[in-house]
Amino acid sequence: MHYRDIPSENLLKIRTLGQLKAAGYEPQSVKQELRHNLIRRLQRKEDVFPGIWGYEETVIPDMQRAILSMHHINLLGLRGQAKTRIARMMVDLLDEYIPVVKGSELNDDPMQPLSRFAKDQVLEHGDDTPVAWLHRDERYTEKLATPDVSVADLIGDADPIKAATMKLPYSDERVIHFGLIPRSHRGIFVINEIPDLQARIQVALFNILQEGDIQIRGFKVRLPLDIQFVFTANPEDYTNRGSIVTPLKDRIDSQIITHYPKSIEIGKKITRQEAHIKQEQEQVVQLNDLVSDLIEQVAFEARESEYVDAKSGVSARLTISAFENLLSAAERRALLNGETSTHVRVSDFMNTIPAVTGKVELVYEGEQEGAGHVAQVLMGKAIRSQFLKYFPDPDKAKKTKNGTNPYKKVVDWFGEGNKLDILSDASDAEYTKGLKSVPGLAELVEKSQPKVSAQEKLFMMEFALHGLAEHSQISKNKLSTGLQFKDLLSGMFTMPSFGEEEDDDSY
Repeated sequence: MHYRDIPSENLLKIRTLGQLKAAGYEPQSVKQELRHNLIRRLQRKEDVFPGIWGYEETVIPDMQRAILSMHHINLLGLRGQAKTRIARMMVDLLDEYIPVVKGSELNDDPMQPLSRFAKDQVLEHGDDTPVAWLHRDERYTEKLATPDVSVADLIGDADPIKAATMKLPYSDERVIHFGLIPRSHRGIFVINEIPDLQARIQVALFNILQEGDIQIRGFKVRLPLDIQFVFTANPEDYTNRGSIVTPLKDRIDSQIITHYPKSIEIGKKITRQEAHIKQEQEQVVQLNDLVSDLIEQVAFEARESEYVDAKSGVSARLTISAFENLLSAAERRALLNGETSTHVRVSDFMNTIPAVTGKVELVYEGEQEGAGHVAQVLMGKAIRSQFLKYFPDPDKAKKTKNGTNPYKKVVDWFGEGNKLDILSDASDAEYTKGLKSVPGLAELVEKSQPKVSAQEKLFMMEFALHGLAEHSQISKNKLSTGLQFKDLLSGMFTMPSFGEEEDDDSY
């Protein structure tokens, strides 16, 4: 039986170096270990990075090639592109347990001791050297690069207390207090946002990556560290906050570029997977596919918006937070009205503005408009984009002759001076009554979406009003407690329409 095929419960019974040798253990580098376990998974057709959506044909194959090549890796991409998550998932490619010299600071391999302590233990005890077992979860170290990170933090420093207590000079390696990197020996070490690390600190990584030795206070300590390095970086950081110094970049073998979801369907999978939805919320709040589509469309619109800094990116966390806020808005309304069940409404998207404003970096024009207004514009554009998938184009429909315009009855009703208020906290009964009071609205949905359920029909009725407002057929204004729909002319003399640009005709 191969060493790796020994059951974990039997491995943990091995307590000495002699028993370890008898079990057939052979030292292996962490990169060889990752490569070996990846090969096994690929041969078994197993999912290597489960839960990472949209990277099946791009990032994941690149990661697999880098691991097979035993490369140090830099994941380059904008925020919210799962860079750190991918790095953390590499832990699953490590062996479940590895043997270490018991009591060693550097996770020393009993058959290839690295530290002075471990070498002394093996020299003194031989095959009776005590062995402990290290789980793979303990072999992952992550450090966020910030300007205050020091060489002592990452590599180590001479400890004056040790030197005084042991009566040793600073040149003796036994007085060293090792930093995070040496303590990550035989594991995965991740540095997030590497450009934020000061250049002089990056220089300290050169020899570790290339030669495996470290220098502390001018004394060279030969430590052939065995570490899988993974770096993450944001392209924006290269100019705004720092850069990866060229010699270090040259020593990072594979640079893998990440990206945002390329379709709404992929975005929906990510949002549903990552959103923290409580069980009681799922029991109370009902939603449909269009709700999720609209949430994702907001992110797509933000990434294309002239108000949003494209270099900064729009994190997937925007849609996750917005989705959570959306369900909470509907849940709150049900609690206030004493209802045991409710459905998400289009107007509930108003309550996701706090989730959007904190997730986008605005350019100068966006700052002038204000984060709240930009969020409303993005939501308006998302509604406009999705509207034409379910209803005829209002701009083309109003040009038709012989009374075939499906929106005419609805638009004419508002043109007669009527208005409709949809309040955030209105009960389901009030909401239903308000929508059904608009002539022609129910017929419009029945003709365009004949297969929807009764509750989805109400959602579509409201969605039709929002779509008409975005196409400047009627006006939509924000109230302190909700939204108001009225005719376009009267809307011009009130506050700006929700989700419209200031130079739009609906003002």
